[in-house]
Amino acid sequence: MATCWFYLARHGATDNNRAKPPRLQGRRTDPGLSEEGCDQAARAAGFLAETPLDAVYSSPLLRALETAQTIAEPHDITVTIEDGLIEADVGGWEGMPWDQIEREYPDQYRAFMTDPARNPYLGGESVGEVQQRVIPVFERLAAANPGRTILLVAHNVVNRGYLAHLMGVPLNQYRNIPQDNCGINLLRWRDGRVKPVTVNGAFHLR
Repeated sequence: MATCWFYLARHGATDNNRAKPPRLQGRRTDPGLSEEGCDQAARAAGFLAETPLDAVYSSPLLRALETAQTIAEPHDITVTIEDGLIEADVGGWEGMPWDQIEREYPDQYRAFMTDPARNPYLGGESVGEVQQRVIPVFERLAAANPGRTILLVAHNVVNRGYLAHLMGVPLNQYRNIPQDNCGINLLRWRDGRVKPVTVNGAFHLR
């Protein structure tokens, strides 16, 4: 069976990502890229400019879509929005930094940090729910593109959850999987199985 190579990128930075401390950013707010994020997306576009991409898919959120469109432009490809790639629903913690969450919701914070697979963001999804939601999306897109090279632009929790699945990493350790803004993972689909080749490639961001 033909191989599908797919690049999985995290979107470029937003103001929330670079706030001190950073603020949680799920699906309930939809900021665009910051100036830094636009630069990161341009660097990713330059890095992939000579790669023969056949299709580009993006989460519907603006920060991902802007990143995907920047990377797709040199290839003259129209970005396909894939709703299943949307970021985790972080519920009532949207826009809050972790230190505030720990202070105001100590029990829920401890539960989430101890077992994010089963304990959700307050009023939102658990990381386990995100993982189970996105696995079939990635597998469907790969299976639909045999013999092609594709790019998917998604989010921190989405990417980490899927990579944890591929790498056999327990979800209570998923935060140990690095996913820089506009970091790029290279994955290979063959015979119905996906294998990570490169995780969080970031040479283009230095």
